[in-house]
Amino acid sequence: MRKLKIVNGILVNEGKLTKQDILVKNERIVQIGNSIKASEESQILDASGKIIFPGLIDDQVHFREPGLTDKGTIESESKAALAGGITSFLEMPNTNPQTTTIKNWEQKNKLASRTSFANYSFMFGGTNDNLDQILKLDRKRVPALKLFLGSSTGNMLIDDPEVLRQIFRSTNLVIAVHCEDEKTIKNNLKIAKEKFGEKIPVDQHPVIRDENACYISSSKAVALAKETGARLHIFHLSTAKELSLFQNNIPLNKKKITAEVCIHHLWFNDLDYKNKGTLIKWNPSIKSKKDQEALWEGINNDFLDVLATDHAPHTLKEKFNDYSKSPSGGPLVQHALPAILTAYHNGLISLEKIVEKACHNPAILFNIKDRGYIREGYFADLVFIDLDKEYNIKKDDLLYKCGWSPFEGTKFKGKIEKTILNGSLVYDQGKVNPKSAAKELTFNR
Repeated sequence: MRKLKIVNGILVNEGKLTKQDILVKNERIVQIGNSIKASEESQILDASGKIIFPGLIDDQVHFREPGLTDKGTIESESKAALAGGITSFLEMPNTNPQTTTIKNWEQKNKLASRTSFANYSFMFGGTNDNLDQILKLDRKRVPALKLFLGSSTGNMLIDDPEVLRQIFRSTNLVIAVHCEDEKTIKNNLKIAKEKFGEKIPVDQHPVIRDENACYISSSKAVALAKETGARLHIFHLSTAKELSLFQNNIPLNKKKITAEVCIHHLWFNDLDYKNKGTLIKWNPSIKSKKDQEALWEGINNDFLDVLATDHAPHTLKEKFNDYSKSPSGGPLVQHALPAILTAYHNGLISLEKIVEKACHNPAILFNIKDRGYIREGYFADLVFIDLDKEYNIKKDDLLYKCGWSPFEGTKFKGKIEKTILNGSLVYDQGKVNPKSAAKELTFNR
C-alpha cells in the first residue's frame, strides 16, 4: 500500500484557508486534520510555506488528437496541464475524425488510456443528423453533449432549428454550447472586406465577431433551454451584455442554465491586439475593456459559474498568417492558474473564489465523481503553490507541442511547484513524472 503524508500546508478548500495535514493511501485521501499519525513507511511531503488547492478541472480543452497532432497531442497537452495544476480535463469533439459517433468516442478514450498524463473525459459532439447516437450515450462516462451554434467548426455547426429543439428535448446530458450567430458574423465580415479588402486588420476581430453575434446566439439557447427544460451550459462568455441571461440567486446545483468564462477573456482586452496580434485571436473574440471588467464582476458575483481555458493550440506558422487565414485559438493550460494567481495579487479575485470556480464548480456542474475537493474519501488530486514566487514565462519552459504561448515574456506571481494525481507525485519543480497516474473520469448520474 502506497502511503503519503502531507504536512504543514495551507489548504484552500470549501471557502476556507486552514493549516492541516493530509494522509493519502494509494489513490485517495483518508484523513485530513492536525497531528495525523502515520506508519513509518509513509512518505512525508513537507508543504511548509505552500498553499494547496484541489486539482483544477478544466471543462473545455482541445488537445487535437486524433488527426491534428501537428498542433498537439493528448500526451503533450496533458503534461502541460499537470504543470499548470490542471489534473482533470474535459476534451472537445472537433478532432479528425470528429467525436460524433460512439465508435469514435470509444477510440478516443482508448487512446487516452494509453497516452494521457491527466485524468480525462471526452464530450460527444452533436450534429444535424446523429440524434440516434446521442440517445445511446452512457451518462456515467460522457460528461456532456457539445453543440456548436457558431461557425468555428465548419460542418459541426448545427443550423437546423428543429434538430436543435429535438436534441434539447431528448437528451438528459448537460448540453454545452459555443454561441455565436452565423448570420451576424457573415454580415460583419462582408462589411470588413468591403472596407479593408483581403487585408483585414486583426483588431477587427471583435468587430466581426461582435457583442450582438454572441448575445443573439446565447439568448436563443437560453430561451430554448427554458422552453424544453434542458440542462444548458454556455461556454466562454465574452460580453457584458450576456451576463443578463444568468442568475446568481440560487445554488449551482439548482441551476438549469450555467456559464463559463475563460482566462483569455479575463486577462486580455481589445487594446492587446496591437501587440499580440493573431496570437490572441480566439472565438468568441476578446472584446472591450468594459466587457473584461464585467466578466471579472460576473465571476466574483456568481453569474459566471466556471473558470476554464478553451486551450486550443495551433502552430506558430498557422497563427502568423494574415488575419483571415490565421486560425482562432491558443495554448493556455500551463499558464491559466499562474495568470489567475497573479490576478489574485492584483486584488481581482480571492483564493477561495479561484478554487470554487476552477475546482469545486466543475465537479458539481458535471457530477464528477470524487473530484474537485480536498475531502476524505476523494481522490488525492492536489496542487502545491508558492504564492509569492515571481517569474517570467520563457519559451524554453513551455510544454505545449506548438512551442509558444501568448504569455511569453509575462511576469507572473504565484508558481506551481508540485502536482499530485490520484495519490502520485506527477509534477515536481518543472519535471513531469514519466509514469502516468491518469484515470478516466466518471460521473455520479
